[in-house]
Amino acid sequence: MNASTYAVDGERLWRTLAELAEIGATPAGGVARVALTDEDRAGRDQFVAWARELRCTVHVDQMGNLFARRDGSDPQRLPVVVGSHLDSQPTGGRYDGAYGVMVGLEVLRVLHDHDVRTAAPVEVVSWTNEEGARFPPAMIGSGVYAGAFSLVEGLAAPGIDGTTLGAELERIGYAGEVPCGVPAGVSAGMSDGAPQGAPDGSGRRPIGCYIEPHIEQGPILEAAGVALGTVTGVQGIRWYDVTINGQSAHAGSTPMEHRSDAMLAAARLVCEVDEIAARRAPEGRATVGTLNVGPGSRNTVACSVTLTVDLRHPDADELSAMHEELLAAAQGPLFGPQSSGGPSNDEASGAGDLRGRSLPRPQITPIWYSPPIVFDPVVVEAVRAGAAAAGFEAMDITSGAGHDACYVSRVAPAGMLFIPCADGLSHNEAESILPEHATAGAQATLHAVLALAS
Repeated sequence: MNASTYAVDGERLWRTLAELAEIGATPAGGVARVALTDEDRAGRDQFVAWARELRCTVHVDQMGNLFARRDGSDPQRLPVVVGSHLDSQPTGGRYDGAYGVMVGLEVLRVLHDHDVRTAAPVEVVSWTNEEGARFPPAMIGSGVYAGAFSLVEGLAAPGIDGTTLGAELERIGYAGEVPCGVPAGVSAGMSDGAPQGAPDGSGRRPIGCYIEPHIEQGPILEAAGVALGTVTGVQGIRWYDVTINGQSAHAGSTPMEHRSDAMLAAARLVCEVDEIAARRAPEGRATVGTLNVGPGSRNTVACSVTLTVDLRHPDADELSAMHEELLAAAQGPLFGPQSSGGPSNDEASGAGDLRGRSLPRPQITPIWYSPPIVFDPVVVEAVRAGAAAAGFEAMDITSGAGHDACYVSRVAPAGMLFIPCADGLSHNEAESILPEHATAGAQATLHAVLALAS
């Protein structure tokens, strides 16, 4: 099969992205298709309709992961799968996740237009709840598929609005019956560059290899003036929930030395979180993304604070050290004199301004760990070669964000392709990409799929 014969329709891809963005559109130009809302259901319905126009079979597994399949000529070949996710942040951009699913759809359209029959089946997947905005943690759908979470854990995931993931899947009509995960005894692998293995009749849907096209969500490609990035791996991520309990008191009549101020303790922890990453520049990342204060009165000392911490690094040992430093900070002199055996305030650099006061200590609960990922070399090379066949020299890059490909890589050869986004801005309604970059990424993906599926 001569892959150079076939070309994606860039204008069609751009129209499709625009049409999908009308579902859950926000006044500021972004989208709000938060997982398992009515808007998410409408986005899923539209994808299913487009796939069925191409005579693809569609199946939904127990986690609501959505697959569209174009059969191949060899029943022993596992599918080459392209995809990402359709859910968004509450005020998200129109390309995060959606780009990868729509690129997969465009690949199916090209195969359909030219009546191309690949040896391996080609599938497009939209994973459930990649963002984790409504049902934390992120990437639950692909996580259950890969065995990182049990099906029970996935369906029971509590929503921030008091719902559960499983109940909302039922409500929107996307609680599938197909078992979620890899069949027992099936170990997908690559032999001479071809995905090998066969289903076991259980109904589970194995993946031969997986490609996830995505916007970079960072500034590196744009700064380098490069149209495509070959993603060689993903940095590790750790998430934490933090609770700080102090005591409410009158803002005017309570002397400073008599306060147990949860907000002051939170401020010290937030600054320390930033320092943990700064000590590992330029690769370290640390973010406090949410902060809630009680009782929430301007003339009352805060009695409680809850906040979240996100730590990231591409090196597992460094990320582990960041984890230990965060836990140690909560027990250290930032929050007052140590118990027996610990250093005094005077011995701790920067702690002297506490003036002997003790602040309420943070209680830190780790809730999620995604280790650093190195993607499969065969898939990485297929993406790199696909970019070259499309006329681009792709830049090797490590992803700073977590993606479904992280979990899929546990059970199948996986890789990713990035295109630039303006100013590296994502998780924002102003998220923007160029049509020519969108087309380039789709063309490179088409070449890679044809190589892996032929």
